[in-house]
Amino acid sequence: MVTSSIKTLEGSISCSPELPQGSVGYVRPQSLFFDEPLPLSSGQVLPSYTLAFETYGQLNADASNAVLICHALNASHHVAGLYENETKSTGWWDNMVGPGKAVDTDRFFVIGVNNIGSCFGSTGPASPHPITGKPWGAEFPVLTVEDWVLAQARLADYLGIEKFAAVMGGSLGGMQALSWAISCPERVANCVVIASTPRLSAQNIAFNEVARSAILSDPQFHGGNYYEHGVVPQAGLAVARMVGHITYQSDTVMAEKFGRTQRAPAEDGGYHYGYGVEFEVESYLRYQGEKFSRYFDANTYLIITRALDYFDPARPYQGDLNKALEGVQANFLVVSFTTDWRFSPERSREIVQALLKNKHRVSYAEIDAPHGHDAFLLEDARYHAVVQGYYDQIAATLGLGTRQRTTGVLAA
Repeated sequence: MVTSSIKTLEGSISCSPELPQGSVGYVRPQSLFFDEPLPLSSGQVLPSYTLAFETYGQLNADASNAVLICHALNASHHVAGLYENETKSTGWWDNMVGPGKAVDTDRFFVIGVNNIGSCFGSTGPASPHPITGKPWGAEFPVLTVEDWVLAQARLADYLGIEKFAAVMGGSLGGMQALSWAISCPERVANCVVIASTPRLSAQNIAFNEVARSAILSDPQFHGGNYYEHGVVPQAGLAVARMVGHITYQSDTVMAEKFGRTQRAPAEDGGYHYGYGVEFEVESYLRYQGEKFSRYFDANTYLIITRALDYFDPARPYQGDLNKALEGVQANFLVVSFTTDWRFSPERSREIVQALLKNKHRVSYAEIDAPHGHDAFLLEDARYHAVVQGYYDQIAATLGLGTRQRTTGVLAA
């Protein structure tokens, strides 16, 4: 059961004429503590836990306009809006969620939840163990996508939401949306799966293993209990991020950004071949890695990438995805990007084909975009038009009004 009321973590909600057009404004994260044990797919049990979340828009009288946004590996509950008195605090999907945007908060009540195991407010490896009071560290339970869905469902229960108008996510978030449709079919009217996959390929698992190995081999990792030593395995985290970042972008984008441009010689006039940073792309990757190591938790990285590896809803059905999707009740929108080689369009088509074989309703869009896997986070007129059109249909079905696209004004 839930034993505490929702707590505000920081910030305040206000309006400002200086906010960007279409912004949900200044937002504040909230926290909800559950003392009911959470049984996990591994057979382990999380005795209690906290979920951090944010909401945007207003829940209507019959709670039929709720949309759940599921986040990817290094994102959080902060989907849209800004934090007051903080610079560079815009939500990670702010271009998608807000008044008049594709997911229109004038019509929908949008929820962003930070997954258990993360490091942005929900219970994770850095949180105190309920018995010892020390950080969980390497003792934190193994997690799966299905575990996250169960925790999210409990939050929905607390908020009085029996059925979501839509559950939506990109990448790992898309896996969660798919899992919602499979494990809680009666609670999802629409499932929006973007730049995702029904399971990781061997190559994807291999990339994750290289990243994990970088963390595990860092002398500062201390078997996952680096908190007690007052250190962070920054070098390992940085390399893990560099590996991941390469897979999120297309060769075209990398070539356009950096090409083979070399940096200026060192102060002594030499390039120090083999040791220093010689190419601009090297400098960029090292910067991204160093920045990541300052805000992300190493144990969280290990836990979440393993959850990515484990996800395979067809496994209980001897690998038959058609069978796994047989019982879903939601309508689907599936979106992929042509240059996404991490989660390629072929993987999205597997989902679409399995849905069609089960005679489920599904819309599919394959967007010709140059950005690689990161395309799902970026502004692309065709991509956003597809999502907006789909949500317009949902709104029409629910009687939430129609939008005049040129002005963003709702009409009855």
